[in-house]
Amino acid sequence: MAETLPLHEANDAVPGWRALAAGLHITVATADFATALALVDRIGAIAEEQQHHPDLDLRWGRVHVVTASHDAGGITDRDVRLATSVNEVLAEMGLEPETTRLGEVEIAIDALDIPAVRPFWAAVLGYDERGPGLVDPEAIRPLLWFQQMDEPRPQRNRIHFDVWVAQEEAEPRIARALEAGGRLVSDAEAPRFWVLADPEGNEACICTSAGRG
Repeated sequence: MAETLPLHEANDAVPGWRALAAGLHITVATADFATALALVDRIGAIAEEQQHHPDLDLRWGRVHVVTASHDAGGITDRDVRLATSVNEVLAEMGLEPETTRLGEVEIAIDALDIPAVRPFWAAVLGYDERGPGLVDPEAIRPLLWFQQMDEPRPQRNRIHFDVWVAQEEAEPRIARALEAGGRLVSDAEAPRFWVLADPEGNEACICTSAGRG
């Protein structure tokens, strides 16, 4: 089985691609739907040639690609090879990635007994277990992560959002959240993540791959 790359290494492995929670991501704007469709067709040919198939999201004037080695549980050299080949196609087509548009939402649940809690959420959502978290088998809905608690915290929310962004987008995103009425709860773990809260105390974390194994 291929070895997985630490997230911080995968993040810098291929220009324009960023490692988020569930894989290596890129988003590309195109002038029209036909160009986006042509890009998807080219990526499909690469995937067949390499026998490694990414998730593709085709919209009008935009293509989003995520590649991960699910059998290895992370990002491997196979994903780097695929991403490098896709970049060659982008150069031929005159297209550029937009890292500020990248994002992935993960819902985090604080729990004292994770093995007792996780099966309930897997059943309710129809999700599959993967490592310590849960994933949508269709790779469409948000990830679910369980965070270990040492003791009950009735004074705080037990569910919050982890918002994964490219490293260069983290501080601008935080600044906009603060301007919108939020507050910084903690930056003790930055640049891995910052904890923010809305005016009523509901929390969200801005997460990046920096410093992550």
